[in-house]
Amino acid sequence: MQDTIRRILTARVYDVAEETPLDPLRRLSARLARPVLLKREDLQPVFSFKIRGAYNKIAGLSQAELSKGVICASAGNHAQGVALAAARRNIPSTIVMPTTTPGIKVAAVRALGGEVVLHGDSFDEAYAHARHLESRTGAAFIHPFDDPDVIAGQGTVGLEIARQHADPIEAVFVPIGGGGLAAGVAAIVKFLRPETRVIGVEPVDAPTMKAAVDAGEVVTLNEVGLFADGVAVRRAGAETFRLCRDLLDEIVLVDTDAICAAIKDIFDDSRAVAEPSGAVALAGLKAWAAAHSGSGALIAVNSGANVNFDRLRHVAERAEIGEGAEALLAVAMKDDRDDYRRFLDSLDGRSVTEFNYRWSGDGQAQIFVGVALRNGPHERDDLIARLRAGGYAVEDMSDNETAKLHVRYMVGGRTVGLPHERILRFQFPERPGAFLRFLNSLQPAWALTLFHYRNHGDDVGRVLAGISVPPEEQTQLAAALADLGYPYVDETTNPACRLFLDGT
Repeated sequence: MQDTIRRILTARVYDVAEETPLDPLRRLSARLARPVLLKREDLQPVFSFKIRGAYNKIAGLSQAELSKGVICASAGNHAQGVALAAARRNIPSTIVMPTTTPGIKVAAVRALGGEVVLHGDSFDEAYAHARHLESRTGAAFIHPFDDPDVIAGQGTVGLEIARQHADPIEAVFVPIGGGGLAAGVAAIVKFLRPETRVIGVEPVDAPTMKAAVDAGEVVTLNEVGLFADGVAVRRAGAETFRLCRDLLDEIVLVDTDAICAAIKDIFDDSRAVAEPSGAVALAGLKAWAAAHSGSGALIAVNSGANVNFDRLRHVAERAEIGEGAEALLAVAMKDDRDDYRRFLDSLDGRSVTEFNYRWSGDGQAQIFVGVALRNGPHERDDLIARLRAGGYAVEDMSDNETAKLHVRYMVGGRTVGLPHERILRFQFPERPGAFLRFLNSLQPAWALTLFHYRNHGDDVGRVLAGISVPPEEQTQLAAALADLGYPYVDETTNPACRLFLDGT
């Protein structure tokens, strides 16, 4: 602990990093009835806090080490931080990135002077290749998080928070990927303000540090969700785990919708556009504040703003649900206009945000409807109860990932005569040939009955597919999908699929 504090207090970051402001979020503060502030690391020269740790590590290298240059593996913010830090020290940098890295990120690293090496389809493959190049060239490896000097550089974020907010702070919320930022901030805040809670925040589908803390040791997750790609790390660092385990008061998990709502909150208050991982901490702050009454100041770290523009479409679609301002419902009713009018009247003046329907010919209509809520998520239960009391069969789709990602865009696609259809939700790698490889994995006798894909600006594509396979060949299908290696979930019995896509 003393060594970590010494390193933070003597960290060399301001040759290249900025002391970023601590901005009040006035609209959100009014909603939560307590001060909420945002540490604006999105305003760094590379739009991310990563420049702090990268530069501090490089600044501490000897001349002999600097003469051989530096190397790292990264598909995002760390890559840009290392490239800029190396350029400021006038040394060469090699950045190994997966071949699936979006072109905008590759171009950004090259513009900062980094030599980009594209290798492998995943971060793990890029990391292994970077280590191989390190051993061959003698270049100094700059770890993205599990290094004392990198942790110290990131810890200067906490040092600034303590200096910038002289009044008491109830809690500081920090996003966790590998844990470098959380470890550094927790160390210095607990040293200077031991009464302040430091709370880590992770996506619910990438709970890397929480899994390690719960297990009492570092663990490797089989897979992690990639929406908040800046914190999509499968294994925490040994040093970051030790510090986070000992210093964090707790770890909060948030889902995609909550992250999208936090991105909107940041934009509404500051007109800044945060990347998903940049908004993770604020999403955790909101979740924690909803469960803990009080009036003390809450601070969240906006860790970055490197977001692909096309991902904002997905953010906009999900933000209202994450804020509890919209309900998505599947409603069964008679297929006539009078019943539609009666249904709309039963909404009691609430706005309809979405209404999807297709004639079925059997006298019954199954609609997919979005309804704006006035008073938060608790109103959704009241609305559903009101509709059911009015004689409608209602299923809540607001928390159904398959419904939100796919089915809402496919309503009306029901067919008949497919008794052996399986509906599967996949993550396809975003690279040429991924769909062809999927098709080649299917036996000729297995019919592809449904396929839906939307690009959300991620490193993976989200796909809903239907495959007709006789019962006696289900084992062969399972083996073929295992060989394919694309993560998938069987959604055949999902209510969204059963109500709108069922082919039996």
